[in-house]
Amino acid sequence: MKPKRKEKPKTEDSHKPNKSEPEELRQTLESLQKEKDELFGKLQRVSADYANFQKRVPKQIADTICYEKEKIIKTLLPALDNFEHTLQNAHSAEDADVFIKGIQIIHDQMLDILKSHGVEQINAPGENFDPAMHEAMMQKTESEKEDNIVLEEFQKGYKLNGRVIRPSKVIVNKLTSEQPVQQKAISEEPTADECETNEEE
Repeated sequence: MKPKRKEKPKTEDSHKPNKSEPEELRQTLESLQKEKDELFGKLQRVSADYANFQKRVPKQIADTICYEKEKIIKTLLPALDNFEHTLQNAHSAEDADVFIKGIQIIHDQMLDILKSHGVEQINAPGENFDPAMHEAMMQKTESEKEDNIVLEEFQKGYKLNGRVIRPSKVIVNKLTSEQPVQQKAISEEPTADECETNEEE
């Protein structure tokens, strides 16, 4: 009798490729392609929006500046009208006081207009000299006043919303180093009573 051959285990199924793997790869590629197309589309829209923004902003800025100029000019026109009326009536004014009063009214009106736009005058005379707000044009010596005090004002200074746009041009009091010594020497001189006491001794 011939010996029976041992049957080999069937391994065909183990070597067959998995049909689901190519399908999964295909779906992954399609998903990535779709995601890439969406991102590219968003990038194109953002790029187009930015290009439009660059074109639009300069015009908006120019329009805003033009509008602000127009608003400021309109607020100045009433003061200009009053100034013209004052000049027209200057020849018929009874005296100079009437004319000066008219000019003063216009001056106050102009200050009110500037104040409405955030502009205010800088205080100078009698104030301590501040290089951030004052520009020293000259120095004088007045011994009866404190050192570094603004004595006079050549030209008014102005601030816009708290920021100095033009410093005040001023004269500053500057005491010399000899003056305090002289004042001290005068205070140390004996009085009349002290002289009499010394004479009695």
